[in-house]
Amino acid sequence: MAFDGMFTHAMVNELKEKLINGRVMKISQPYNNEIILTIRTNRKNYPLLLSAHPNYARIQITKLPFKNPDVPTKFTMTLRKYLENARLIAINQLSNDRIVYLSFETRNELGDRLPLLLSIEIMNRYSNVILINQQTGKIIDTIKHVGMDQNRYRTLLPGATYRTAPLQDKINPFEVSAQLITELVSKFPNREVLAKQLQVKLQGFGKTTALQLADTLHEENSKSIFDKFQFFLKQTIDSFPSVTDDLRDFSFSNLGTDIIDESSKYPDLSTLLDNFYQEKATADRVRQQGAKLIHVVNHELQKNKRKLKKLQQELKNTNKADSYRIKGELLTTYLHQVKRGMNEITLPDYYHDNHPTKIALANYLSPSQNAQKYFKKYQKLKNAISYLKEQIRITKNEIAYFEEIQTQIELAQVQDLADIQIELENGGYLKQNTHKKKNKRKPKIKQPETFWSSDHTKISVGKNNLQNEKLTLHTASKNDYWLHVKNVPGSHVIIHSNHPSDETLLEAANLAAYFSKSRNSGNVPVDYVQVRKIKKPNGTKPGFVIYEGQKTLFVTPDKEIIQKLSKN
Repeated sequence: MAFDGMFTHAMVNELKEKLINGRVMKISQPYNNEIILTIRTNRKNYPLLLSAHPNYARIQITKLPFKNPDVPTKFTMTLRKYLENARLIAINQLSNDRIVYLSFETRNELGDRLPLLLSIEIMNRYSNVILINQQTGKIIDTIKHVGMDQNRYRTLLPGATYRTAPLQDKINPFEVSAQLITELVSKFPNREVLAKQLQVKLQGFGKTTALQLADTLHEENSKSIFDKFQFFLKQTIDSFPSVTDDLRDFSFSNLGTDIIDESSKYPDLSTLLDNFYQEKATADRVRQQGAKLIHVVNHELQKNKRKLKKLQQELKNTNKADSYRIKGELLTTYLHQVKRGMNEITLPDYYHDNHPTKIALANYLSPSQNAQKYFKKYQKLKNAISYLKEQIRITKNEIAYFEEIQTQIELAQVQDLADIQIELENGGYLKQNTHKKKNKRKPKIKQPETFWSSDHTKISVGKNNLQNEKLTLHTASKNDYWLHVKNVPGSHVIIHSNHPSDETLLEAANLAAYFSKSRNSGNVPVDYVQVRKIKKPNGTKPGFVIYEGQKTLFVTPDKEIIQKLSKN
């Protein structure tokens, strides 16, 4: 199901249970459309995520890590001014719509009571987070400003009077009559048609929820139709959330049912949403915050690919070198037949059974000068061959390097982007900002990610070239084992053991395959060898190493194994 009105109803109940009477301890805005309110209650901090993202709008408690920008936004500063240390006294849903009101109580500069309302509107691209002064009904600020030119019905700007979003002409399912539900079921026996009618008549029903309700209403048992309906509403609120393995959809399911596997259930809705949105939202955030890096990498890739094509064409042209030498030698041999002022001459080619060969001449040059002209062309092309081959080698290495960076960005978490930026700055591909130049301290490289095998052996995974190089060449012991996907961009993986078990080797190989360009492939070859056999050639790019004496394992990347190793 989508984040519809029914899911919002259940989420509001969950948040009430955990957050009511808590105080706002911290406010941050890690991303353009998302706010984190850290609310402390019962001696525990809850990071409450309020998202107005056009694709991933939601409200939930999140455990996912996030990084605050160096300079807080104006909206963040406004929220801090009004909401820091405010007490959360109520959480309400508008009817059964996707609008949630957080009611706060605080004091103004004079010590007078100041009731504030934070409205979270989950409406796809119209989603918003709005801070409202309840005493005046005026908007203090919004995460997205909406003027009259964008929406004539309601202006969402500081100082404007707050108006609720227009409600659809639908019935709140928690207030619907038994007669209406009974009539709908009898009138529409088809599952899909009934589900559509439920969406038309009832507020807050997404397609998946409506289909689930239609199935419940069509079940054959002793309950009345309205009892089945009320049971479904209660089940929606009291059930355990589940998510499909491919993370395309999430839904409610009672604990112990046979419909959804135990492994796909979560203890609460917030945990479900963290899992459901983690990859989607992370990829989106990486695209947003890494836009400059992605642009630089794509530009360098295209530039080097064009350069390689040109160099290969020039190398192909050097095949004419021998023909120039032969023509020069023929002109030298038959010099007495060549006269100044001739535009061409045909001479027997003694290299090819005296086959007649036509040779173009410059009529303003002497016969010997024409011969020397061909020898010079030959020598020039001959000298170019070694240069072109070297340039082709360098350009291919550049392409491989930027394909590696491209893969690292695709697999990166937001916090990994800083290391990639440092690397591109150090390589001269990206300009350092003036603030960093003034700061003489060397930027600190993030620590590699740590996993633990089934037999509790530590495994480290580098997420980018700087981490890879530090991990393999400076952190790992010479007796540790190093793993990497064969001939494909990916992470360096270190098993911190000189005698890893076969199970640990396979698990580490799975990590290497998962954190590589072959993540979605099957039967991925992974090389492994002791660190002592790893060498870094002088002058090579960060993270580049060579090795010998390796063995190879074949694995298929499995996300469940990765999650298990992370939890260990």
